[in-house]
Amino acid sequence: MYLINIELHPSAAPQAEQDEILNQHRTWFAKHFEQGQFLILGPFLDKARAGVIIAQAESRAELDAILATDVYYPDLAHYEIREFKAAMVANHIQQFQSK
Repeated sequence: MYLINIELHPSAAPQAEQDEILNQHRTWFAKHFEQGQFLILGPFLDKARAGVIIAQAESRAELDAILATDVYYPDLAHYEIREFKAAMVANHIQQFQSK
């Protein structure tokens, strides 16, 4: 599994294009959420223009291929990717959605 922190660069895109690019990014993460690669995702509440994704993929190469299709990748955002082993997962995790 992977923990992905995405942070947009301060001058990621001209103001006139930012809404359209954000919509493309949302379409991208919704697609991979529906396909089961992204398990949890959302924006940081304490940092603007940044968010986190918990993802699962068969390999780092597969994850890199997914990330490469994001409209922000590679020039408009910084991606910090950490691989981890989910040693414990709460059965009731869904109750935290939107919190």
